[in-house]
Amino acid sequence: MKLGVFLSEYRADSTILQRLSPEKLGIILVGNGVYHAAIKEKGQSSQILDLKANFYALKEDLETRGLDASKLDSRVKPLSYGDLVDLIFNEYEKLIWM
Repeated sequence: MKLGVFLSEYRADSTILQRLSPEKLGIILVGNGVYHAAIKEKGQSSQILDLKANFYALKEDLETRGLDASKLDSRVKPLSYGDLVDLIFNEYEKLIWM
């Protein structure tokens, strides 16, 4: 199964995500979840980014929070709404929201 996960909270724990075992996992950072792509605490990147997955961050949510898409962690691809729609329809069979 190809699973897309919308992650909307910054303080989200990676425990549940670690339990997932799809053949392809995509984590789409939206809302406050985009902080995972841009903020480092104590010099460390978010533990979420250590998962084996493709990572995406919604550009509009980055901009709303004053974050520059060009300064994201290199593992995260910024997406427009149009890109997000294409991703949902072409890459993932199932979607969940966390």
